Amino acid sequence: MSYKESFVKFLLASGALTFGDFTLKSGRKSPYMINAGRFNTGHAISRLGCFYARAIDEKVQLGVIPGDIGIVFGSAYKGIPLATAASIALSAAFDTNVGWCFNRKEVKDHGEGGFFVGRQPACGDKILIIDDVMTAGTALRETAGLIRANAPGAEIVGSVIAVDRAERGGGAAGGGRLSAVAEAQYELGFPIFSIIDIDEIVSALKNGIELTAAVTPPSDPSSGPCQEPRLSAADRYPCGLCENHDDPEKGLILPTPEQVAAIENYLSEHRAV
Repeated sequence: MSYKESFVKFLLASGALTFGDFTLKSGRKSPYMINAGRFNTGHAISRLGCFYARAIDEKVQLGVIPGDIGIVFGSAYKGIPLATAASIALSAAFDTNVGWCFNRKEVKDHGEGGFFVGRQPACGDKILIIDDVMTAGTALRETAGLIRANAPGAEIVGSVIAVDRAERGGGAAGGGRLSAVAEAQYELGFPIFSIIDIDEIVSALKNGIELTAAVTPPSDPSSGPCQEPRLSAADRYPCGLCENHDDPEKGLILPTPEQVAAIENYLSEHRAV
């Protein structure tokens, strides 16, 4: 099972991927929603961090983002646990030690003071922004703006989101034909990538998800994938942080064919050209 297929299963098991009738921040009516608030246990957030780490390492290996990232940044408040979990997983599974950082809603005028919490962005630092889902890109633009305003010597080298909805953006870039992700990349000047996109999710749902695959922990914990950073990224996963303690499948409800078809119809109407 690839890590993307495992991620679809994780979204369903955690209840983060839900089906119904939802109104998005953009005002669109959507038949599905990704609710990051469902990653509300230590087990769930640690697993999510592993998936972020896997996607980040993959893009480093492909040369999309540099390998010397110094900080993963999550904007307050939603991005705080995401960035923290990703930095822990990068260290544990990929032997990559990066700082984590988030912004304060209001600048602290006592104690240590300042605008940022965690590793303070310094001149020359390479920053990767962590977020959950991009609908219109408004939050990412705000985050990039506050980093550039308060840490002008640092460089934002990219952003990773959990799910790319692959919908048209609402901006002027591309005459309204580009996706929200493509618009934001064009305007902000750095790559944006996701753990998975909605097309990959739909494909997994239509082709069937294996719910009975057993995960066997290594017999010798000292030889587990998280303890051997010299292994390739593909060999390191599944990671002992998450996959060796897979989510319970009892009660997991798959969407009906009609619900999957509703997503496809929605995408046909709102997909970027």
